[in-house]
Amino acid sequence: MPEPLDAALTEVRALLLDPALTRAVAAGRRRGRHPVVIRAELRPVTLKAGPRLQIATSDGTRPYTRNVALGPETVQAIDELLAEPFGNWHVETTDATLQLRVTKSGEAQVHRAATSRPAATTGGNDRTKEYLLDPGDPIFAEIGGSAAKRRQVDAFLRALAATLPDELTGPLRVVDLGCGNAYLTFAAYRYLTSRGLDVQLIGVDVREDQRRRNTELAQRLGWADQVSFVAGTIADAVVDPAPDLVLALHACDTATDEALARAVRWEARWVLAAPCCHHDLAKQLRAHPAPAPYELLTRQGILRERFADVLTDALRAGLLRVHGYRAEVVEFVDSQHTPRNLLIRARRTGAAATEPQRAEYRELVNQWQVTPRLETLLAAGEQPTDQQPAA
Repeated sequence: MPEPLDAALTEVRALLLDPALTRAVAAGRRRGRHPVVIRAELRPVTLKAGPRLQIATSDGTRPYTRNVALGPETVQAIDELLAEPFGNWHVETTDATLQLRVTKSGEAQVHRAATSRPAATTGGNDRTKEYLLDPGDPIFAEIGGSAAKRRQVDAFLRALAATLPDELTGPLRVVDLGCGNAYLTFAAYRYLTSRGLDVQLIGVDVREDQRRRNTELAQRLGWADQVSFVAGTIADAVVDPAPDLVLALHACDTATDEALARAVRWEARWVLAAPCCHHDLAKQLRAHPAPAPYELLTRQGILRERFADVLTDALRAGLLRVHGYRAEVVEFVDSQHTPRNLLIRARRTGAAATEPQRAEYRELVNQWQVTPRLETLLAAGEQPTDQQPAA
């Protein structure tokens, strides 16, 4: 049931000033209000100079962290943050957790719970899992916070973290091709900015209603200046300037090939693609007999489809290598959560393909008498045309 906002913020203030505070996060913005600070995170720390309240804020361009001495200075800093028109507050103490969300009508939806903390362990497999994006982060109130979704978000972010260098600094341009409802898009932005990166992210989806929905969500989160969405096909959507990082998560069948082809033409530095469905090569394998002695691999329909999955992604990785990328295929989420659990992870090296790499790819294509869609797209992109994709 909605509650008066002033009373709810007074309760938040009391928890922020409580010595038992462990962590607090504020994010998003209230409808029609434009905050100076778009996100803030507070936590107690102990320095050589004594206990402090660490406050990390972002104005959308760069993060800023300060350690505030306890006392009047802390009170002033907290009151300044409470004056900001944040749309969400998540506050944890050793005894309680409070989540506050400001509704469109300016009232507060508040969820209160006792903090449940597992007993300390000395090691082994019973340790509490550390997530790259805190399960209590206010973003999950917007994108959904089921246990399965949190696991998938964490698995994706770990793959992303393993792809980007630890020392990465400076602006990062990201495009998510075929972003759908964009919950992984928003999670990626949230994680990358928490690393101190200045991120500009564009989500592309063919559906106009998805573009409107995702744009509204970016506005509620206070990220509209950094996260935008366009409606269009993966092959033709206008993305300018060219991105450094290309995401394509569960784009169906040859849509993954279109995403990989655009990434190659953009010469994107990093690519993460989670393929979904592999109908194209499966149809080609049905059209002609398998080469001896591999008939048993494709005679049965279910085996032919599964083999087509493997062959498709092997050829995609091989083509990326031919075009100057170091590519690998890894599992990015446990198969018990989804059968579509492979991830093509690529980093551009710019090195010319060796003759053995080209021969290896060509021999596999010739042996199975298939024409990968990605090969066709890349060959077409290498020819001069009247209308080139935006870059």
